[in-house]
Amino acid sequence: MHLPHQRGPLHDLPDTPEAYDAVLADVTEQALARMTPEGNLEHPDCVDDIGDTSLGITALLALAWQRGKDPRLPEAVRHSLAFHLDERVYTEDNPGYPNLRVRDSGLPYARYTLAAGAHPIGDWPSTVWALLQAVNVLDTADGLVDDEQRARLLDVAHGYWRWLTEATFFNPQEAGNQAIGCIVGGLMLARHLPSPDGESLRRQAIQLYEDKIRAHRVRDRGALLPPEHGGAYDNNYGPISLSFLAQAHRVSGEEIFAEDGDALARYLDARLTNGGFDNGGPRYSEQHSAFESVLGLRYFSARIGSDLGRYRGDSRWARHACKADGGVDGHFAWMLVWQIQDPTRWHRTASTTPARHQLRAGTVSVAFDGRMTPSLVEAAGTYYLPAAVGRQHGFGPVTDGFLMCRPMGEVRVRDVRADGLTAKLVTKPVVGRDHVLRHVRSLYVTDGTNLWTTVAVERLPGTPYLLAGLPYATDDGDRVRRTAEPRATAAADLRLTHPASGDPHHFDARTDLTQEQAAFALAADPRGYGNPDEGWSHLLTSTALEAEPAPGAPEDLHVFAVRYSPDDDAFTPVFERDGTGLRIRTEAFTAVIGDTAGDAAGEPELTLSA
Repeated sequence: MHLPHQRGPLHDLPDTPEAYDAVLADVTEQALARMTPEGNLEHPDCVDDIGDTSLGITALLALAWQRGKDPRLPEAVRHSLAFHLDERVYTEDNPGYPNLRVRDSGLPYARYTLAAGAHPIGDWPSTVWALLQAVNVLDTADGLVDDEQRARLLDVAHGYWRWLTEATFFNPQEAGNQAIGCIVGGLMLARHLPSPDGESLRRQAIQLYEDKIRAHRVRDRGALLPPEHGGAYDNNYGPISLSFLAQAHRVSGEEIFAEDGDALARYLDARLTNGGFDNGGPRYSEQHSAFESVLGLRYFSARIGSDLGRYRGDSRWARHACKADGGVDGHFAWMLVWQIQDPTRWHRTASTTPARHQLRAGTVSVAFDGRMTPSLVEAAGTYYLPAAVGRQHGFGPVTDGFLMCRPMGEVRVRDVRADGLTAKLVTKPVVGRDHVLRHVRSLYVTDGTNLWTTVAVERLPGTPYLLAGLPYATDDGDRVRRTAEPRATAAADLRLTHPASGDPHHFDARTDLTQEQAAFALAADPRGYGNPDEGWSHLLTSTALEAEPAPGAPEDLHVFAVRYSPDDDAFTPVFERDGTGLRIRTEAFTAVIGDTAGDAAGEPELTLSA
């Protein structure tokens, strides 16, 4: 079973001018064949996200005319623009819309669905999208539309902005991507207004960004991020926010957008596996955007010097939004316009700067959460999620049903590179059920193909074992597919266990159920509105890779050692005291972990050699 939304890396999409002209040529032929006598360019199956879609196709046709001067397009642009202005601009309040600050304002807005009162909650983002489509038409319509139609469109676009910022609460869905999109619309609109009105609107847009978005950023893994649907980051909408920050910087030149985009890009780079797989978020835990992310990933890959384009997108939306039959849908068309206009090229090599929340070399990567527990491990082509035991999630020693990965104090990290090896040592103080403070020292070493994990902790009571991950997915060419098969060996017994119960609180990786589906089943609200991250946190048990303590460890320690590798050769590491430290010898390296007290500043000590 393949994961439906995680397909090929986005930097594999051709992004030459000729490729984009071919996309626009296809859009042109579809649009001219579809256009109704009234000028409607909406897909016949479009019901939701409809208020901006015809105008989005109009914007693409205007760009196509600007690039190719197809003589069929001027009339099509004028006719379809008239349809939007006459039929898709609403000025009477939508019955049931809950987020108004001013009733009967008479200001224009776009509807999420056309029927009055049918589903008004989506009107705010639909109006943001309509504003963005409108300013794109204004940017490219010179020589296409007459002064009267252009003035009418500008008046409607200004009205959209006022409805979004005056008649309603700003960002009512707490969705960072929508909010930053609104700011972009204001910045682009400001360029079409006469001075001083344009400069005043520009200042208002930047102030709104600072007060309503930037001031409310959420910290995760050391980064401050625009909040998304109540969470810090969503793996579908986060890269879309990155695209909006790219466009905001492109059109305004304001450094605030570049700084915040750099922070979000570095965060995404750290959590993203080498193979481009990612999961997690408060809206859709495994759904990935596609062309909507290209602008931001490409723009900021160049700025931070890392290969963000490895992000696996949904190639069914590789160029533009589309319906089940593959037909073009104008929703998100503004992003394709900007993607075509932006000349930035992909940065295709990984950053060599060590990142606290990531270990990465070759085809191996480990992403760490804010507690420096692995949130995603990639090795030997397999992706491992944190396993669950007793509603505790993570990687780490387990004793008496207690998972020792939640820190009770400062977590220290040391990064070392030597002899073609890349290593990270994480020292974490933890407290177990017996209230004894212990230091869990986790060493991760990779040569770019194999990942060796060694975990040492003061002697534990009972019969401890290492929770070493939930094997979940693997690369299959240009797709990601489900798996329940680990590719690992251990220094002692290694077992793969599965939960006995089949109810939603117990996740068995052998079933067809995806992590996202299981997470939504446990969420408090309906799918699409619930928080899958919060739902997944209710998981009691899961498929788990479990390793017994390694033989030959010093008597005062429990040591666990696992090698994630394409090879199944015997794994026989040797552990011995080195003064107050621990020496680890494997077939590939020798490492010495220093005393738990660390150096003079309390920082962990690590030496490494091949």
